Amino acid sequence: MLKHALAQNGLIAILRGLRPQQAAAIGEVLYGAGFRVIEVPLNSPEPYDSIRILRDSLPGDCLIGAGTVLAPEQVEQVKAAGGQLIVMPHSDARVLRAAKQAGLALAPGVATPTEAFAALAEGADMLKLFPAEQIGPAVVRAWLAVLPAGTVLAPVGGVTPGNMQGFVEAGVKGFGLGSGLFKPGMTPGQVAANAHAYVATWQALH
Repeated sequence: MLKHALAQNGLIAILRGLRPQQAAAIGEVLYGAGFRVIEVPLNSPEPYDSIRILRDSLPGDCLIGAGTVLAPEQVEQVKAAGGQLIVMPHSDARVLRAAKQAGLALAPGVATPTEAFAALAEGADMLKLFPAEQIGPAVVRAWLAVLPAGTVLAPVGGVTPGNMQGFVEAGVKGFGLGSGLFKPGMTPGQVAANAHAYVATWQALH
């Protein structure tokens, strides 16, 4: 389901700091702009409540998940809240295996080819290139020359409409968008404006 959602729109909304009372409104504007993957990092206030609200309020073709998942027990809590995707800043094999056993899509963070191959061996559906600031397009191109065909790479960290082109030309299939898209305190209108700017760039590059 993750690859299908990314085929519709390769942009992933990272809503760090989202509060449950904002979740439905923010989710609505993101979906309206074309986003089909939304994650709530677990270091946000009451993240499981926000995940549940997003899942209940958005159409089924929008994949809802959790970011900053650090421990196997959190995987079950995400699933119980209706989450469908586990996103990690690292590649802890215990978390990877818990996610696959729970039947959830999995996007671990990697920063070296060794980590990338190990995560794929554990069943990763997508590789989160983190932090993107230290992994430029030239590195992405080199990785894709040796990784299995069809590997989905998504840079996260410091992604702006202005620096997406090089990564797309190198072969990435998606981007994780954080503070450039959403920050606590933003209104739905502000988030919508940011979302449409990113989507316009993504569409122009495809």
